Amino acid sequence: MDDAFMFYGIAAGALNLRGLRFEHVIEDIQALNQRAQRAELDMTAISAASYPALSGDYWIVSVGSSVGRDYGPLVISKQPRSPQELAGQRIAVPGLQTTAYMLLRLAVPDFEPVVMPFSDIPQAVLRDEVAAGLVIHEWQLIYRDAGLLPVLDLGTWWQAQSHLPLPLGLNVVKKSLKKALAQDVATVFRDSILYSFAHQEQAVEYAMQYGRGIDANRARQFIGMYVNEDSLTLSKPCRQALRLLFDRAHAAGLIPRAPRLSVIEPLKT
Repeated sequence: MDDAFMFYGIAAGALNLRGLRFEHVIEDIQALNQRAQRAELDMTAISAASYPALSGDYWIVSVGSSVGRDYGPLVISKQPRSPQELAGQRIAVPGLQTTAYMLLRLAVPDFEPVVMPFSDIPQAVLRDEVAAGLVIHEWQLIYRDAGLLPVLDLGTWWQAQSHLPLPLGLNVVKKSLKKALAQDVATVFRDSILYSFAHQEQAVEYAMQYGRGIDANRARQFIGMYVNEDSLTLSKPCRQALRLLFDRAHAAGLIPRAPRLSVIEPLKT
């Protein structure tokens, strides 16, 4: 839903598209991670954790990131549990290439992941199919409505560990497009975000089509969490956070190497 908010300016036909044509592809983030691994999409949202495997084919677009500051993916359970009690448990996760999964592996190295679509995780917890679930997107706000309890906020955990923001989602553009065209793509995307900020009510209404049933107040809350000043530039602290995340993932054996960040900037206008 946050991505849809940022694309509203493009979807509304309100921008100079610089001769480009955009198609808004709506898919689960794990599906987008997998499509990016196959280099199927010219530009796409991805989980930050999937970037190391994609750095040869894609630039990070410096705008459009989803960044948490002392909040992030959440481990939930039907019964009261401490984070220490997650060790050795079966935990539902929304994909092995997601940033949420990478963070949980760093916080709780010893657990059994059970991969399923993110929207199925709360019900799997309620049916006792798993001991706990790792929720992302809107379920970070509505899990209590289902009678579920918080166990571990990975955004809070990351803040305590690093004292840095938490880049959860990135946008990337194919290097094969070449720099000039990639910069045009980044520029249009930047302009779309600015247009959405300037027309927030309409942009929220558009984004709610993809909000999986949450009300307008929670939609605004969620969008405000992940579309903010961090979405307009990949700041120095965010870059430091990405490097630290990848260094720790490499040290833990989760990725084969920590990649160099390769970033494309929009044109200055």
